[in-house]
Amino acid sequence: MNEGWLALMQQAFSLLLSLDPDVWSIISVSFSVSFAALIITLIPSIMLGFLLASYQFPGRWFVTNIVQTLQSIPTVVIGLLAYLLLTRNGPLGDLRWLFTQQGMILGQMMICAPVLIALSQAAFSSIDKRAYETSRTLGASWQRAIWTVCRELRVPLLLAVIAAFSRILTEVGCSMMVGGNILHHTRNIPTAIALETSKGDFAQAIALGLVLLILAIVINFAIGSLRGKAMPRSQ
Repeated sequence: MNEGWLALMQQAFSLLLSLDPDVWSIISVSFSVSFAALIITLIPSIMLGFLLASYQFPGRWFVTNIVQTLQSIPTVVIGLLAYLLLTRNGPLGDLRWLFTQQGMILGQMMICAPVLIALSQAAFSSIDKRAYETSRTLGASWQRAIWTVCRELRVPLLLAVIAAFSRILTEVGCSMMVGGNILHHTRNIPTAIALETSKGDFAQAIALGLVLLILAIVINFAIGSLRGKAMPRSQ
């Protein structure tokens, strides 16, 4: 049994180190789609988080609760919603994005946005609101004033970005429903692991799992380092 596991690990490392085209195509699709979803969602989500934290307006309580609720919805349910939007008779059916990377990006944006909004709202709520008002008083534009506040909150905001990216990179339900798991096109790491495991091809599943494991280690060390650097400021 141990020899079997050892052989599987050797095959998994061989697939990664030999730059197996199928494995690295899956990794490429996974990272490119997730990066695109994160970049498109980033600024609007942080701006909404700033508004929710800084201003009182009608519907603020409702929006805040909707955002928090969306964070806890299973990704397969969000995938179902994205599927209904993109299906031929859906509101966005004319785009023909179902089973495409564009559809996967849309679905991951719906997962990413609530995380970014909620975490950035929490970050902006922790800072003295006079920082923004002082910048405006000194003649800064509202964009410059917000940028000043963001620089003060760069560590918690960066942690929010890392948390959001980690969530969309590892989700499987939405990508499976909207992407369709098409090799070299929409198959990403989580959907490939699910497929290869069901087929009994554990070597490729382990290889892809190692990529996520290494990424998780890197992210956790990065988070630990960022928190360590932020601690002296808060003391």
